[in-house]
Amino acid sequence: MSRPQYPAAPRADVADDLHGHRVPDPYRWLEDADSEDTAKWLSAQDDLFRQTVDGLPGRDRLRARLGELLSAGSVGAPVWRDGRRFFTRRTAEQEHPVLYTVDADGAERVLVDPTALDPDGTTTLDGWQPDKEGRRLAYKVSHGGDEESLLHVLDVASGEPVEGPIDRTRNSVVAWLPGGEAYYYVRRLAPGEVPDGEEQFHRRVYLHRVGADPDEGDVLVFGDGLDKTNYYGISVSRDGRWLTVTASAGTAPRNDLWIADLTAAPLERPELRPVQVGVDASTSLHVGRDGRAYVFTDRDAPRSRICVTDPSDPSPGTWRDLVPEDPEAVLTDYAILDDLDRPVLLAGWERHAISEITVHDLASGERLGTVPLPGLGSVGGIVERPDGGHEAWFGYTDNVTPSSVLHYDARTGETRVWASAPGSVSVPEIETRQVTYASYDGTPVRMLVISRPGGDGPRPTVLYGYGGFNVSLTPAYSASILAWVEAGGVYVIANLRGGSEEGEDWHRAGMRDRKQNVFDDFHSAAERLVADGLTTPSQLAISGGSNGGLLVGAALTQRPDLYRAVICSAPLLDMVRYERFGIGQIWNDEFGSADKPDELAWLLAYSPYHHVREDVAYPAVLFTIFDSDGRVDPLHARKMCAALQHATSSDEPVLLRRESDVGHAARSVSRSAALMTDTLSFLAHETGLRLP
Repeated sequence: MSRPQYPAAPRADVADDLHGHRVPDPYRWLEDADSEDTAKWLSAQDDLFRQTVDGLPGRDRLRARLGELLSAGSVGAPVWRDGRRFFTRRTAEQEHPVLYTVDADGAERVLVDPTALDPDGTTTLDGWQPDKEGRRLAYKVSHGGDEESLLHVLDVASGEPVEGPIDRTRNSVVAWLPGGEAYYYVRRLAPGEVPDGEEQFHRRVYLHRVGADPDEGDVLVFGDGLDKTNYYGISVSRDGRWLTVTASAGTAPRNDLWIADLTAAPLERPELRPVQVGVDASTSLHVGRDGRAYVFTDRDAPRSRICVTDPSDPSPGTWRDLVPEDPEAVLTDYAILDDLDRPVLLAGWERHAISEITVHDLASGERLGTVPLPGLGSVGGIVERPDGGHEAWFGYTDNVTPSSVLHYDARTGETRVWASAPGSVSVPEIETRQVTYASYDGTPVRMLVISRPGGDGPRPTVLYGYGGFNVSLTPAYSASILAWVEAGGVYVIANLRGGSEEGEDWHRAGMRDRKQNVFDDFHSAAERLVADGLTTPSQLAISGGSNGGLLVGAALTQRPDLYRAVICSAPLLDMVRYERFGIGQIWNDEFGSADKPDELAWLLAYSPYHHVREDVAYPAVLFTIFDSDGRVDPLHARKMCAALQHATSSDEPVLLRRESDVGHAARSVSRSAALMTDTLSFLAHETGLRLP
């Protein structure tokens, strides 16, 4: 392939002097998405992308196969309220999951269908919470991918709206009070009440009475005067007595925690007492049906533990270990089943990124056994009945199993499939191996290697990673992975430092001044794949999005010789200026801040945009960006794309793919299929994988 003719992108003599460092920024003009110059450049990039990718071989069959694999659909675990249950399901014909309810008589009804609200498919259901009696439902939707959730309440029996929309509820939780007439929730201050540029911050906790004007009738309960980047979590116990509030500054891996007895003061003025304030740990508290407070914490336990205490005095000195920390597995979830002669607690774990569930005596914590699972996969959210019972439900998936719901009966000890994904799909035969390798500093790291059985010799391979924000990469059904492997490729998922696969210590080993560990883990994975004869640098592609986009951006600038092709999606790449845009300031605990001299040095050491060098043969790169992305501004990819197109000495293409009316997260199935088709056909062409 000859070198593409890239759109003109003038390099301006722009630089900042930061703490004695001269930091060039020749493409700062591309930060302005509304400028005529940026629009012209983007239009030319659109043309170049389509001219390069649309003619690649195998695209029609690939898109059809992806559609078949996506037609499996999905189903979510039920949320119970008395005899009624709520759940989401997506069939093969639906673009988005739909929220249903099933009445006590077994009749199933649609409550919220995003496509019915918006036939264009750009409206998403962001969250939902039924009240304690199951009579009213709070739900949030956003439009065009902006994630600017609007909160609504509907009557479950009739499906009719009760109130809403209430704006500024992005990332809000709803904690209903008994009776369904009021709830605590989180809302941002109005734009005119905050400094310019801080409209995405300044959240507060309010008491809202259903039907009241939120701008006039809501009562400020908590958050005034605290950190502007705080996120708040709120919950009210089943009996309505206990309110708990958590606060965390941005995405920091720690939080403060308060509790209030709602019978001791008016609901508008709960007397919140600190449980944990100013402690470097993450802690949550739930008051159970038995009146005990269950504390889930990584305080003095990086892999987490469950403690019990009295909610009237839940100070840390009173905590008693119920399920102690495991030296190898990370505690992720729990549920209480108390309608038994011997009540039990189910504890969810990830052992080296593979899920398991153990059964414990509720009084003593003694381990009694395990919950049978169908394979080496991922469990999501163990659900119990709020009013007690002997059953639990949880989501399950693995590399060949679309999302399903399993049911566990504590009386019999049996697990069965309660609800399968609704679509029927033929899944290729694959094998998944977990490989342990040594990173540059000797740290053992694991990766999942997914391939067709019986393969031999080096093959086109995609290496995927994330490595940040305490996110764990666990086995899951993926149409793109299955299509790639079915065609003869290998797909590898690396469990890098920065994630949660080995607990909070593992997370912190890949953040702030230790971020290079993440990149070293990734390079080491690639080198191991080559050393084992599974692939070669000319057949090895890498892929990542968001923080994973930062990962692959750093990888391609640090080791351009090791990778043939790169998918860099919705990435962070200018780590000197990332805090200046959108919600970037909430990440400074993860990365550091350029406002501090020592932390600027960390960022400059790896910031991909600042490490592009002229006359280097860079791999083929495809940036994918989304115009409505409210988390990571597309300016990062625009600037990095221009820098690479200018600097590379290679004939391999550097392309930009952008979409409108979608954002960082949820999207319609048809748009997902189109994106997968473009990225996989690009990778196949570059690595030599022949698509059917």
